[in-house]
Amino acid sequence: MRAIILAAGRGSRLLQTDDRISPKCLLRFDGVTLLERHLRLLRTLGVEEVVLALGFEHQQIEAELDRIQGFARPSIVINPQYTLGSVLTVHTVADALVAGGDVLLMDADVLYDERVLAPLVVDASANRLLIDRAFEEGDEPVKLCVRDGVPVELRKQVAANLAFDTIGESVGFFRFTESAARRLADIVADYVEGGRANLPHEEAVRDLLLEQLDDPRHPFDVADVTGAPWIEIDFPNDVVRAADEVLPQLEPLPLVTP
Repeated sequence: MRAIILAAGRGSRLLQTDDRISPKCLLRFDGVTLLERHLRLLRTLGVEEVVLALGFEHQQIEAELDRIQGFARPSIVINPQYTLGSVLTVHTVADALVAGGDVLLMDADVLYDERVLAPLVVDASANRLLIDRAFEEGDEPVKLCVRDGVPVELRKQVAANLAFDTIGESVGFFRFTESAARRLADIVADYVEGGRANLPHEEAVRDLLLEQLDDPRHPFDVADVTGAPWIEIDFPNDVVRAADEVLPQLEPLPLVTP
């Protein structure tokens, strides 16, 4: 299994007060960057192959990789047009999507516990999304709607006439089988070629999700992580909540051994 971590964006909604602006994955909680947390948790769960999709201030992230000890260095792919949208970033790492085997596609700006990530790696092969039913209503969360155990929508705005029995927030981590990852690469390429590179990558994942409703070659299931601590960091208040509310709930990070 291969993990692709999306860390190319500028994070313009997160106004930082440092002397310099840093990528969000370099935010530190209890002295550990989000990036190092990703690498530790992935290694603990047996995911050794990691690809980083970088863009904004990628040199700072590469310097952090130089500092971190005990890990095989992730592969790095640079999206020089990182200001356009995450669809383009996913297209930039298309080679990693189609290289074979199951793929984890992960946002970098998330503070989370091993209990959130573990359901994505427990089975031999699966297309899986994560849902948190205890979410705050509003326009910001990407909603995941489920009907009879099948995910039927993945979007910030849900149509009023959509039939579903469960709704929650998508954590932003996805697992794809080899065939589904290849199909996602094709969908993303169509977005870029059609002038839609400025869209969030969740739109392409949504297209893949909806395809299986009529043509179930890539069926998806859902893992419920309600109650497990996590937070996506987009705004200054999220940094405060991450430190004050989420961090105290996390299990201790695993030790790094050579």
